[in-house]
Formats: sequence, structure tokens, C-alpha cells
Amino acid sequence: MTESFVQDLKITPREGGYARGQEGLEQILYAALNILVEQGSKALTLRRIASECGMKAGNLAYYFPSKEELLRELLNAIISSYEEPFDRIVHDPSESAEKRLENLVVLILDDITTKKTTRVFPELWAMTNHDPFVQERVNELYQRARVAILELIEEINPALPPDEREIVALFISASMEGMTIFAGHEKPWCEQMPAIERVAVKSFLHVIHTLKPGEIRASTDA
Repeated sequence: MTESFVQDLKITPREGGYARGQEGLEQILYAALNILVEQGSKALTLRRIASECGMKAGNLAYYFPSKEELLRELLNAIISSYEEPFDRIVHDPSESAEKRLENLVVLILDDITTKKTTRVFPELWAMTNHDPFVQERVNELYQRARVAILELIEEINPALPPDEREIVALFISASMEGMTIFAGHEKPWCEQMPAIERVAVKSFLHVIHTLKPGEIRASTDA
């Protein structure tokens, strides 16, 4: 399987440089990510994270006074890790818009086959069912992720109005994310991901090219 070019986390240094210990901050966030991957969201407590880092809970509170603040920074580091490769693909001047969409789709679907992505995102989805704070953060995460898809849709079919581009981008994003439980890491269809990628690219491009303005909003009444 093709290796993903998405790093696990991209952590933005806090203002003031190392005043609060950038190394400690990164250690905490990577520990939280590891717990999500290996143990699941139920194990994601400040006490467990502190133990994973070999520090006392009080020391962890120096960096993150609440679990909500830790989750906000963790989710920001997760989505930030995608923005750099997405931007590189979307703004590659040597490729057509269609080829850039293909490259983006392949990157995302390849990433879904990694252990981190297969395990982390379903844990986040489950948390959104019971935690409004997590739901808001995850919605924000996916909105940021769809920016790259929206740019390519506009370039390929500029006639589509913004609200319809949003719907198409959501459809494409959800279609790929849905592959996680079927073709993610160690899932039954994981080895078929290259074939799935080819189907995805062809179908997404067909949808984008052939949709006419207003067609999505058209009434289905006879």
C-alpha cells in the first residue's frame, strides 16, 4: 500500500516560543494521539495522558488546564497536518485541475489505510454523538479539510454556484471518509484501495464536470 505523505501532527508553537515548554507540549499531544489510536476515546483522560508522558496530572494542567483545551489543540494539530500536503497538491502549477483532484483523492484514500487515521477518526465520530464541544471541533476540522476540494471544484466547473459547490465537496469528502470502516487499516477491503481510488477519481470527476447550475436544487416532484 502506498505510504501516506501526511504527518501525524503539525503542532503550532505557542506564542512566546518555549516559555511554556514546546517539547512538553508536543509530548502531551503525541501521547493523547497514541491513546486514541491504541486505547480509544474512553481512555482519553488527563490522568491517562499524564501517565503516558511520565508526568503528574498537575504538571499536565500547566500546559492544558482542561480536557477541552487539550482536545482543541490536538484536533487543530491533526487537521493542520493535512493542510500543507493539500495546499501543495491543489496549487501545483504543473498539473491540470483534474489531475490535482486525482492526486488529492489518492492522498486522502491512501491516508485512510494508515492505522492512525483508521482508528482516530471513528473515535472522534463517536465522541461527537455525546459531546457538543467535540462535535463543534470536528465540524470545524472537516470544513477546513474541504477547502482544497472546493477550490478544485470551482476550477473544474466554475459555473456551479458556491452553495452547490459546498454540497458537492461534502459529498466527495463523505464518500471518501466512509471508506474508513471498509478499506481502512486491516479492514476487509484494504488491499483493494488502489481499485477504489480509480473508481472514486472517475466518479468524482464525472459528477463535477456534468453538474449544471441549479441541478442539485431541482425539484424531484413528477
